[in-house]
Amino acid sequence: MRTQFAILGPGALGSILAAHLAHAGQRVIVLARGERARRIEREGLRISGLNELTVPVTVLTDPARLEAAECLIVATKTPGTQAALASLRHVTVDAAFSVQNGVLKNELLSAVFGAERVFGALANTSGELRADGEVLFTRNVNLLLGELDGRESERARSLAARIDAAGVRACAVAHILSWEWSKFVAWLPLMSLAVTTRTPTWQYLSDPGSAWVLVRMAREAVRVASACGVELLPEGAILPLQAILTGSQAEAVESVRAAGAQFAAQASGHRMSALQDLEAGRRLEVEETFGDVVSKAHRAGLEVPLLEAFYHLVAAIDRTRVAAP
Repeated sequence: MRTQFAILGPGALGSILAAHLAHAGQRVIVLARGERARRIEREGLRISGLNELTVPVTVLTDPARLEAAECLIVATKTPGTQAALASLRHVTVDAAFSVQNGVLKNELLSAVFGAERVFGALANTSGELRADGEVLFTRNVNLLLGELDGRESERARSLAARIDAAGVRACAVAHILSWEWSKFVAWLPLMSLAVTTRTPTWQYLSDPGSAWVLVRMAREAVRVASACGVELLPEGAILPLQAILTGSQAEAVESVRAAGAQFAAQASGHRMSALQDLEAGRRLEVEETFGDVVSKAHRAGLEVPLLEAFYHLVAAIDRTRVAAP
């Protein structure tokens, strides 16, 4: 089978992208399995919240049936990504990108399809997959695409324009790795605190103790990005990165708490996807995110005690929860 867009992983974000693209007239195939695949075959993709859509799409449960795609979008959770991509090695793709968390995703895609076909991507777009299969579309700020070598390109602009025209805000940018890392250095402590406090985002951002931890973790992650030769872009961060980078500890903590007040006022129900995964009994994203950044720190000779401690803690939460009777 051949298609314009193949979307691996119809969870919240994958479903939002697939439904909007299909509704806009693009040919879309979703690669899914188990009950999620069966539900989409029966009911289509159902989106509520920022947009109300019910859209039928083609579902493939056997990756071997996919022959070619103009664009492959990887929207699975990070565990098992390498094996999932290996099952698609035979597919001819013109372009591929991943909306997963972390920065390892680009390396994994490049190893399968070649770096010349891979875009970096950063999704400031979110939703929540509910138990009944409907996806609540909660955030539609921007999906950024860019060439891995940092340059601007017409093909990135063209692909972003197709996604944007479908209703998921998107644009092409230069220096995509800087954008990705700018989000990632904030995602790491946000994810850690979501999983350990098990509270909505505004609550742990507003608390002075957890805000202190967040600042210290983010500063460690910034050091890893610098060791990787990446210059961060404060405007691309989820949190007030400029204050975290340059302010005193007290100033940085207060800036995080101010961000918490904004979340409380504008998105009081916002919960990190990791917390959603934890409560739903799904595996957490650990090795390809925390494990990757800790490995990068070790290779650079950096000590990152808080990142390393939370890496082991989050991994332990994941293991013990999954292993519990």
